[in-house]
Parts: sequence; C-alpha cells; structure tokens
Amino acid sequence: MQLKGARALVTGAGVRIGRVIAHALLRKGADVAIHYFHSEHGARQTAVEGEAMGRKAPLLQADLSDAAEAERLAARAAEALGGLDVLVNSAAVMERRPLADIGPADWDRTLNLNLRGPFFVAKGAAALMREKGGAIVNIADLAAFERWTGYPAHVISKAGVVVMTELLARALAPAVRVNAVAPGAVLLPDDWGDEEKKRFAETTPLRRLGKPEDVAAAVLYLLENDYVTGETIVVDGGRRIR
Repeated sequence: MQLKGARALVTGAGVRIGRVIAHALLRKGADVAIHYFHSEHGARQTAVEGEAMGRKAPLLQADLSDAAEAERLAARAAEALGGLDVLVNSAAVMERRPLADIGPADWDRTLNLNLRGPFFVAKGAAALMREKGGAIVNIADLAAFERWTGYPAHVISKAGVVVMTELLARALAPAVRVNAVAPGAVLLPDDWGDEEKKRFAETTPLRRLGKPEDVAAAVLYLLENDYVTGETIVVDGGRRIR
C-alpha cells in the first residue's frame, strides 16, 4: 500500500504508542483521523503537528467501550477524510488486577475496550473498505503469548486480539488485509517502579527496553507490504524466547 495520500484512522492517538503511530503515518504523507476519549490534550497536539505537515488530522472523540460508538467511528473518519484506507486499533487499557481481586466491572472495562471495541471499529471500517480495499493493524501485546497472573483480564483480551486478527484476515480477504503488532518491552505500565523496569530490561535478551518508534515501524511494514495478512509481529527485544 502506498501511504502517501492514504486516509487513516488511529484509535488512542492522543497518548503513548497510538500517538507515535499517528505521527509515523503523518510523516509518510497520510491524512490521519486522530481518535481519543480522555486524552484530548495529546490528541490536539498530534492534530496541530499533522496540520503543520500539510496533512488533514481531524479529531474524533469516542468511547470505544460502547460498541455502537465503536462501530460508527470508521464512518465518521471517512466522512472527515473523504474515505478510509487504513485502520490502526491502538486504544487499550492495562490494569493490574490479580485473579483474587478482579471483579465483573474490572473484567468488563478491560474486555470492552481492548477486544470488543477494536472488533466493532474494524467491522465498521471493513464495510467501507470492501469495495476499494484497505488494511487494518491491531495492536496486541506480548501478554497474548504469556500468562501474567497479575493482569488476567489484559492477557485474555490481548490473546483475543490475536485470534480476532486471524479471523478478520480470513473473513475480509482478499479486499482487506488484517495484521497485528504485539509490543513487549516498549512502554511499560505507568505504575511500575524504576527497579521493576530495570529488571524487565535486564531480563530481555537484547538487554534494553524498546521504543514506541519500534512498534510504529512494524505497523508501517504491515501496511506497506501487500502480501502479508493474518500475521502478528512480536516487537519485544526477544522476551518471548528468553
């Protein structure tokens, strides 16, 4: 796919990895609809920076834990951009809730945003992409392949994202390609202390943490390579094989 002139929607584009992905697409010459829910300040900064590059960067607020809002989001992006070629599902939440402490509200909050939301955003995007084609990249997590007992809802939600990616790739082929990126030691949870982060880096085979730009580079590869679908690229410095 040629990204220059492409019309993209990035969810969770006001903070963390989502914001870096949006920047990467803007630098490639894409117009990018900047989705946010609470992170308006970061989203507006991203939009201003995109417009300074001469790109369209409309702001779209939506609560993606609401399935109806999630499914409508792609159409709103297409209306603002004149169509939709790319979707990157990045919005997510990661909360430490051990098995003994997790309740129905915790479960619903995580699964609704991390799994149900991306599914319905993708469903809405697919309806727009079926005729002319397009590409979807979901942001999963190394947690999809490991069993972090402190984060059961998060692990299950991200494992679901990997399976969802494969299912959508099969269902939407050949018009729409669907892939995923699973970051590992890149942006660690905000509630982790310095010692915990240091230990995480030291136990990663490459002996360092990654950068959000490493994830963005994998996203760009999956968007630009027209013969890849149904795959999840793990960007984790080798933690999965440690």
